[in-house]
Amino acid sequence: MTSQTTLDKTGPGDEAPSTPSGGASASGLRGHPWFTLITVAVGVMMVALDGTIVAIANPAIQKDLNASFAEVQWITNGYFLALAVSLITAGKLGDRFGHRQTFLIGVVGFAAASGAIGMSSSIALVVTFRVLQGLFGALLMPAALGLLRATFPAEKLNMAIGIWGMVIGASTAGGPILGGVLVEHVNWQSVFFINVPVGILAVALGAWILLDHRAEKAPRSFDLLGIALLSAAMFCLVWALIKAPEWGWGDGKTWAFILGSVVLFAAFAFWETKVKEPLIPLGLFRSVPLAAGVVLMVLMAIAFMGGLFFVTFYLQNVHGMSPIDAGLHLLPLTGMMIVGSPLAGAMITKLGPRVPLAGGMACTALAMYGMSTLATDTGSGVMSLWFALLGLGLAPVMVGATEVIVGNAPMELSGVAGGLQQAAMQIGGSLGTAVLGAVMASKVDSDLAGNWADAGLPPLTAAQEHQASEAVQVGVPPIAPGTPEAIATKITGVAHDTFISGMSLASLVAAGVAVVAVLVAMLTKRGANAEAGAGVGHI
Repeated sequence: MTSQTTLDKTGPGDEAPSTPSGGASASGLRGHPWFTLITVAVGVMMVALDGTIVAIANPAIQKDLNASFAEVQWITNGYFLALAVSLITAGKLGDRFGHRQTFLIGVVGFAAASGAIGMSSSIALVVTFRVLQGLFGALLMPAALGLLRATFPAEKLNMAIGIWGMVIGASTAGGPILGGVLVEHVNWQSVFFINVPVGILAVALGAWILLDHRAEKAPRSFDLLGIALLSAAMFCLVWALIKAPEWGWGDGKTWAFILGSVVLFAAFAFWETKVKEPLIPLGLFRSVPLAAGVVLMVLMAIAFMGGLFFVTFYLQNVHGMSPIDAGLHLLPLTGMMIVGSPLAGAMITKLGPRVPLAGGMACTALAMYGMSTLATDTGSGVMSLWFALLGLGLAPVMVGATEVIVGNAPMELSGVAGGLQQAAMQIGGSLGTAVLGAVMASKVDSDLAGNWADAGLPPLTAAQEHQASEAVQVGVPPIAPGTPEAIATKITGVAHDTFISGMSLASLVAAGVAVVAVLVAMLTKRGANAEAGAGVGHI
């Protein structure tokens, strides 16, 4: 079995041969399509897993490192933001210097950053190394897709991308379960240490199996100003959303950051029309289905990642579950994503993406509405129903996004479109955590004082109320040492009821976002390039 030299279209009607760095053709295991898929799946699995595995460890990290609610958010936000702002640039680095080299560097850096997090003794170091994790993860994600495009012939490429998407979906959904086992039976550091042996395996397989393919007309320059503008715009937006509960939504600092993000986004868009090789060619968005696919990915990630952030605190701090029990309670979500992904792929192939994607987001909206009804005494059966429905709704979007976005992009921009798809998901995840976190914090701040007084508890000073609010935002009762049992019981009731009210409102907002996504999904369609692969050959 051999994989022949592939062809990449570098412009309309202009085909340029992609030259493998190791020679004209591959033989044996090197460059073998299916072994290439296995290799890149190992690397991609680390990145996708770390998007959610940390969620189950957040309560343990927060307690062990004495972190605030906003600091815990940045463990997730820093990772997502670093991924989001770097993915498209990283894809261009792969085009320029070779996807094999870029993939291997990304795996090594990701594993090393993971080990460093496990050895960190402060929340500042954890967040710093999470950002580095995101940067190295951004290197390997587009490189993995680039390797698949270069290795698989056209008639097999969609199947490979479907499996690739299923690995991402299963890893994303499986994170809380694996995280629960590790946190309960080892420690929260093991959630990160596990990436080290996985990274070593991915590097060994990559050095042995991966064959590099490079386009002749690779990019020769990089949009540094565009990268800076987009990074600054995203930082200002998310920082404003995270700090708004502390500063207040009417505070000048909050609106200064929001307006700053708007100005920076506008400057970014203007610059992209002037630079020779832009970070994101804005001409891509002339395709309504492609633009709809990108927006759909953002909205899906807002609802999914933002909602999942609070569920872990609900299960552990309100229901008192151990980390592994919390992970097992999310098994219906994981299972339905794994089962639903291949079914969604078959349905999308037969019917096109519009109906499956709209139906998936409708299920997601219903699931998030159901999660808004969860209470302190909700049983496992009811929780499992809503979690399973959420997994069933997310599967079509996870699998179908590549076809909608990449398939509707011109072939010469398909690599950028692939990076854009992943960037949209990471931006959505970061915004989801920030937006729904802001909703939660605001609701807790507005309800806590009244609920506290209604319970007949002693009044709090402004400083005590602020500290209590931060604790309640993660479902922890603010009980001081030596508090009488009767008073502690009342405080626990107030804390959990107030947390539930905040989580319910955040879930309703997520349901509203999913409803909007249903309408956006109706604008999608199968692209003219959906069946076109990066290569020709046989397996």
